[in-house]
Parts: sequence; C-alpha cells; structure tokens
Amino acid sequence: MEVAKLLIEQGWMVGVAARRVELLQGFGASAVERIDVTADEATEALQRLIGKLGGMDLFFYASGIGKQNRELKEDIELATVQTNGVGFTRMIGEAYRYFASHGGGHIAAITSIAGTKGLGPAPSYSATKAMQNVYLQALEQQAMNRKLNIRFTDIRPGFVDTALLSGDTHYPMMMQPGKVAKEIVYAINHKKHIRVIDWKYRVLTAFWRRIPRWLWRRIVLLNK
Repeated sequence: MEVAKLLIEQGWMVGVAARRVELLQGFGASAVERIDVTADEATEALQRLIGKLGGMDLFFYASGIGKQNRELKEDIELATVQTNGVGFTRMIGEAYRYFASHGGGHIAAITSIAGTKGLGPAPSYSATKAMQNVYLQALEQQAMNRKLNIRFTDIRPGFVDTALLSGDTHYPMMMQPGKVAKEIVYAINHKKHIRVIDWKYRVLTAFWRRIPRWLWRRIVLLNK
C-alpha cells in the first residue's frame, strides 16, 4: 500500500490487486482487482487488471506469507511453498510473458534477506525466498539472452513492522513501512538489480554469507 501511494504521488497510473480487495479501497488507485496468487485463475485476473489500465510498464509483486515453524507443521510448510513458490512463479511468469510480447517492461519483487541462508526457525520461508532470488536471476539472464527489454529489481528487506510479523516473537532491527517503501521506490526508479533494505541488513547479510556451514548450523536464531 505504501509503495502504491508513493508511485501515485509520482504520477504513475497504478492498478492494485489483493486477495482481500476491501483493503485496497480509498487511496487513489486507477484500477482494483481481486487476485489470489494460489488460484489457477490468478493470471486471468492479472490480465483483466492490465486491461483496465490499458497496459503495463511496471509489475511490482509484494505477495507472500511466512511463519516461524520450529515444529515443522506440515500445513504451514506447504502453504508457504504454495504462496511463495507456486504463486510467485505463476505471477512473475505471467508478467514476464506479457512484457516479452509487448516490447519490455520492469519486474520488481519483494523477496527477503531470509533467502541468504537457511533459517532453522522458518525452513520453508527461507527456502522459498532463496528460490525467488534465484528465479529472478535466471529470468534476468534469460531476458538478456533473448534480447528482451525486461528489467528486474529484487528487493530484499529485513524485518518490517507489518502484520506478517505480528505475534509474540521479538524481531531485532525492525523497520517502519514508510521508510521501507521509500527505499523500494528508490530502487525501482533507479533500476537497481538487487536492493537489500536497509544498510544494517546489507552489513548483516554480507556477514552471513561468510559464515561456514559447520558454524551456521550451530547458531541459535530468533528465540522467543
């Protein structure tokens, strides 16, 4: 929502979509569509939204779920894969095919720093975020090889104070949505390939990448 508001302020004609469309009313979007990314008909709904707008230059994807799952409950793991894996692939793929057949465009997606390493408290979440990172990288290479004018921005925030992180768990270095939205729009406008938000998480993830597996598996993360 915050990103859409900023883009509207910059003069973009914005269409928005969500599973719960009542959350999308009243902030100036040019078009609204109900889309559940886990549903087979989601791509048809995206095409309807594009039709309402008369075309699409930027596809900004922000759908996702995630929970800590130390007990590895099956329903949580599978629902996360269905949304963050299957739903992500479905919608990013549809946007890619649209841009491939309409002269190009820009795909920006919120993934997460969680894809940097496998996080024991949230196995399917970190795994699907790593998948998203690699999927965007693969599409970027494919677009270059096919000489398609499609740009990609992989946006990797740390912990943001939204409903996704509500509950009893304490999350460190929590960021406010307004500040994060400004960084996202900056990354889109400047056509960044990868943007980790914010500088503290850029330092943290750089450190994470250097931790060897034998040490990483011994680290305790996000105790309640």
